[in-house]
Amino acid sequence: MRGIWAVEPSAAALRLARERREASAVPVTIAGDDAQRLDLPDARFDAALCTWTLCGVPDPVAALREVARVLRPGAALHLLEHGLAPDERTARWQRRGNRLDLRLAGCVLDRDVPALLAEAGFAVVDLRTGVEPGTPRVSGYTYEARAVPVR
Repeated sequence: MRGIWAVEPSAAALRLARERREASAVPVTIAGDDAQRLDLPDARFDAALCTWTLCGVPDPVAALREVARVLRPGAALHLLEHGLAPDERTARWQRRGNRLDLRLAGCVLDRDVPALLAEAGFAVVDLRTGVEPGTPRVSGYTYEARAVPVR
């Protein structure tokens, strides 16, 4: 069956996206609101996309393990996330800003994305990093990756 299955915890985001979902050329199914516990069958999906999500999930490793579980063998996770900057000065500011950013935006600034992927059983196939244009280094250090579960 062709389609998109989305996991979204925000009722406001779902409401804002309703018209676009309904106008989509492929069916869009809302599959839940908690990436840490997906009510989806094993080895069901050809690919997964994760964008600016891992910073706000209480247990990102659990969420990534769930993604690995629902991916078919050979399928890839594509992700775009912000996270831990490699330079210590920016990382220090990220750690300092975590409490405020978590309260304001629901986001942990200094998550080590490659380490999370490895801990969850993914092998990174492609990785690009850098500061997202127009954003402060503290919140704009970005990871763009493709990773596959190691089974």
